[in-house]
Amino acid sequence: MDFLSANRANLDGLPDPAVLAFAAEQDRVLVTSDFKTMPRYFGEFLQGAGSSPGVFLVKQHAPIAEVIEALVLVWAASDADEWRDRIVEIPEP
Repeated sequence: MDFLSANRANLDGLPDPAVLAFAAEQDRVLVTSDFKTMPRYFGEFLQGAGSSPGVFLVKQHAPIAEVIEALVLVWAASDADEWRDRIVEIPEP
């Protein structure tokens, strides 16, 4: 498991389509708390580009321990291809 923050990747302030393109180029699942616009842009991205490693939506005020537990479970119990072109909320509501 390898995390890259938006700050470290110089993604702060970029529009959602650019962030999705960066994640796809890097073959990284995107973890975001942007429930408002990311689902729409994700759909548009799939229609235009064809493929994404996936997006995990995390509520802004979700307990961090639950988020970490969910991410570790995903990493340990699944294959990256299972998340390709999917957008899901973690931890599950």
